[in-house]
Amino acid sequence: MAFQPPYSPSLFRKRDNASGASVVAIDNKIEQAMDLVKNHLMYAVREEVEILKEQIRELVEKNSQLERENTLLKTLASPEQLEKFQSRLSPEEPVPESPQAPEAPGGSAV
Repeated sequence: MAFQPPYSPSLFRKRDNASGASVVAIDNKIEQAMDLVKNHLMYAVREEVEILKEQIRELVEKNSQLERENTLLKTLASPEQLEKFQSRLSPEEPVPESPQAPEAPGGSAV
């Protein structure tokens, strides 16, 4: 009589197949979760990019408006006023904001 193990090798094959299928199922779930996270992040990034583009457009427009206003004020200022303003500017110190600054034609202070 041949030796009979207390178990059937086919049981392990079935278990290995079931285990392999389980690993594949887990891998699929992980891949789906990663795809979901990736899609969510891409959506969030696109949304943030659109917000930033709009802010850039607004800042460019505001910059253009301020440049036009600055040019107008320079043309309206007397040479003495320009000289006084230039003397207040120094490379080390920023221009202090004065609450008594005259209003510009657009309603902005100089």
